[in-house]
Parts: sequence; C-alpha cells; structure tokens
Amino acid sequence: MKAADLFIQCLEAEGVKYIFGVPGEENAEFMMSLENSSIEFILTRHEQAAAFMADVHGRLTGQAAVCLGTLGPGASNLITGVADANMDRAPLVVITGQADSRRQHKESHQNMDVVGMFKPVTKWAMPIIHPGNIPEVVRKAFKVAMTEKPGACHIELAEDIAKLPVENRPIPSKRMRRPVPDDKIVNQVMDLIRSAKNPVILAGNGTIRKRASTQLRQFADATGIGVISTFMGKGCISRHAPNYLFTIGLQAKDVVALAIDAADLVITLGYDLVEYHPRLWNPKADKRIVHIDFLPAEVDENYRIDVEVVGDLGHTLWMLNERIKQEPIRYDVNEYQPIRDVMLSDFAEHKDDDTEGSIRPQKVLWDVRKVLGATDILLSDVGAHKMWIARYYHCDEPNTCLISNGFCSMGFALPGAIAAKLVNPDKRVLAICGDGGFLMNVQDLETARRIGTNIVVMIWEDRGYGLIEWKQRNEFGYNTELSFDNPDFVKLAEAFDWKGIQVENARDLAPALEQAFAADRPCLVVVPIDYGENSLLTERLGNIAHAI
Repeated sequence: MKAADLFIQCLEAEGVKYIFGVPGEENAEFMMSLENSSIEFILTRHEQAAAFMADVHGRLTGQAAVCLGTLGPGASNLITGVADANMDRAPLVVITGQADSRRQHKESHQNMDVVGMFKPVTKWAMPIIHPGNIPEVVRKAFKVAMTEKPGACHIELAEDIAKLPVENRPIPSKRMRRPVPDDKIVNQVMDLIRSAKNPVILAGNGTIRKRASTQLRQFADATGIGVISTFMGKGCISRHAPNYLFTIGLQAKDVVALAIDAADLVITLGYDLVEYHPRLWNPKADKRIVHIDFLPAEVDENYRIDVEVVGDLGHTLWMLNERIKQEPIRYDVNEYQPIRDVMLSDFAEHKDDDTEGSIRPQKVLWDVRKVLGATDILLSDVGAHKMWIARYYHCDEPNTCLISNGFCSMGFALPGAIAAKLVNPDKRVLAICGDGGFLMNVQDLETARRIGTNIVVMIWEDRGYGLIEWKQRNEFGYNTELSFDNPDFVKLAEAFDWKGIQVENARDLAPALEQAFAADRPCLVVVPIDYGENSLLTERLGNIAHAI
C-alpha cells in the first residue's frame, strides 16, 4: 500500500473518529486514502476553527483529536488553535502537508519550516522522513499528546512521501497506567492537613479529569475542607456543595480570596500557574503549600512548596481518601457559609431585572444557568464576558463550562461548540461570545449548519473590545479607541440559514434561549450588554478587605 494508506490505518488504530480541517494540494494522497476509512472528515471554513474543534473534542473525550492543514498558510492558520490546546492541556494531533522532499532544501513555492514553527506550541513535532516510520511517529504523537499533562503534537507529511509504497503495520494503542506517589509522601500530606487549622483547596484544570473529580468530591465531602476552583477547574465539585467557594482568577481581589488569606495551608490540586499566578493569591510567599499534580511544580518565587506529591492525581486523592476512612478529619463547613451567602446573594441580585435596551451580565448568566441543565455545556470565548462567566456561572459537573484560560484565544467558542455538539449530540450546547471574538471565526456558521450541529451562540454586543477597555480604564483611568461597528447579526444569521433572535428586554432572555434550543437549526441570540457593570464590579471588588 502507499504511505498515506498506512497513515490512515494508524489513525484508525488510535480510535480517531473525526479529522477537522481544510486540505490543500499537498494533502491530496492523504485525503484520497481517508475516503476509504472509518474516519469522518469535517471540512471547516478556516484552519483555526478546525484546530479549536479538535481542541474541544480532546478536552471532552480525553482522546487526542486531529486537525489538518496544508503547508504554508494552511499550517500557519492552525497555529492559534494548536497553541490553545497545548497551553490549556487538551490532547490534540495536528497534521500538515509539506512540499515534495526534492524541493525542501531550496527556495520554493509555500515552502517553510513548518515543524520548526510548531515546536514552540506543541509537546513534540516531527516530519515523516521515511514511509516506514509512520507507525512509530503516529503512535508516539498520540502517546505524547495524551500523556499527562496533555497537549498538542505535530506530524508533517510531504506530498511525495505520501505516495511511496510501504509494507509496515500500525502499532496498537495500549492504555498505560500512570505512576503513583509512594505512601511516605502521602503520609506527610496527611500530617500537614491534620496540623492545619484552616486548610483550603485550590483546584485547577487537572481536577476535571473524571476520576480526579470523583475522588476530589469524596475528599471534600469527608473532610469539609473548602474548595476554590480556577476558571478551568469549574465543576470539579458541585456548585451546591456547602464547602464549594466558587472561583478565583479575577485580577481584582474577590470575596473567595479571603478564604486563602485566612488559610494556614493551601492544597493545590491539578493547578497550572498559567491560569492564575501565585503572586496574586500568595503575594508574601508565606503560605504553606502542598502541591499535588501529575507533574512537578513550576519553580516560582511565590509558589514555595512544603510538600510536593507527583503522580496520578485521581490515585493520589484515592490514597488520601483511604487514610481519611481510617482516621477521619472533619472541618466545620459552616465556617464557609458567610462566603457562600455573600456570593450567592451577589449572583441573584439582578435575577428579576426588567431593563430595556441593554441587559446586565449578571441577569444574562442567571437566566443561562436556569435554562441549561446540569450536564449541558457552556463555552466561553475570550473577552469581558469571560470574566463575568468565570465569576457568575457555576457547574454541577466537570467539563460543562469550557473556558480558554491558559492561552486565552478569542475565536475559540463558536468552533468549539460545534465539536462539543458532535461529542454530545443530546446535550444543549451554548457558546457565549463577544461581538469581537464572534466575528473572528464567523465563517464557520456555515460548517455548523452543513453538518447539522444545532448549537446556540449568544453574542454580548457592546461594539468594542470591552475587556481591553476595562483593563485600560482600571490602570490608566481612560481607554484608547477600541470601538467598532457590527453587521445586523440577525440578518447575518439568516444569511447562513441559522435562526436569529434579537433580545431587547431582560425579561425576554430566558424565553428567547428556550426558543433557540427548540429550533430546528443552529440559532444566534444577540444581547445588547450593559458593560457599565464592569467598572462597578472592579470598584466593589477593590473595596473587599474585611475577613469573613
């Protein structure tokens, strides 16, 4: 068989169901071989959207998803989505074409060092230099992509190599067991917990893995220790748990930060410094810290570790739970109720708004939470709305609120929602975008309609780059010119054969969402947002100083 046939067989052996992408001439052999496989090719309208789709598919399934582009501009268009997956810890394999190997050594059409370009944004990048290497390269790419912590890997296939004859076979994919910590180090953690008066858990992205979340819930239930999540740790335990203290991550000091201020021990679980820097919660570098994660901790002045536990996070939590069963530890969850009361009151303050013309973010998210079920999926794009979602929208289950908070790329939510609907066709999937981020991948409205993914996209319309304006005003007292004009979004939706709904009054928002989810096609819901609330929130958070 030809090398491209073997490549496809290797992808099938890895369990690949979809490849998202835009092919080019240099992918021709690959695409012809793909026609005869069990893998479905999802043609997208931009390579960046393809990478975001693979990113979200990997987040939700835990299996490395695949995106495809050609050489040159096709490859460079993939970079943003691939980097997003890599920094947000989503398993992904990106495949690019390349010029005939007989012209790669010289100046030639669209020829560039694609592997070199991908190396800074992947865990591993490699060209196929001999067809017999394909099974090894593919198996390694998927193995590295899915090894904790997950990320992106890149494979390059030149057009002439794809045509060459080959007799090799795929290497079977074998599930491996991750290493676990020894008893001695786990006992040290238990000693620290038993001696602490006010411990608190800071749960990061690693805790939304299925087994880790299950064990964390048992640990939190058994001990009563307060749990604060990062933006990407949402759903690690239920929002209704009496010791869930909501999220941390805003630059201004929030109410939940008071729990860390009062803590004499911070237990970080699956925490990535890329999400929320420790100088923001440990400015004096004086907190006692237990680091529990799949990998050793990053070295940082404000992240000085007392005990470091490296190994499978779910298993580590299981080891702690087994010790708790033998010698119970119980902290009073009632001590956290004042924090929860303040936050819950804050969430509900504007739930009955009846404003006309523009709607407060708090009201929008109250209604979104009311309309979405416990296992439905919300995806947040990047912008001012992300900050409101991070603070005001909370979850019952892991992986039901997807936020890009490592690489933080605008344009993530619309294509990501398409992938989420492919993975979970029976769930409601809602993407919330700013008008800036939405238009960055607007072309893939056509993809959603063509492949029958009936998602709902909500635009918070303020006609400007609201998050940058918010931050400039906080720092300088004014902002540079960041406003722009928009198309008629309802007409735009209809032009793509979507349903379009314009919401003008706060009381109409929840019914509009129900109507959107009941539609026989994807639906765009446009909400004029009141970002006057941004500065009010900053002012309020800036005045938080008392202990709770």
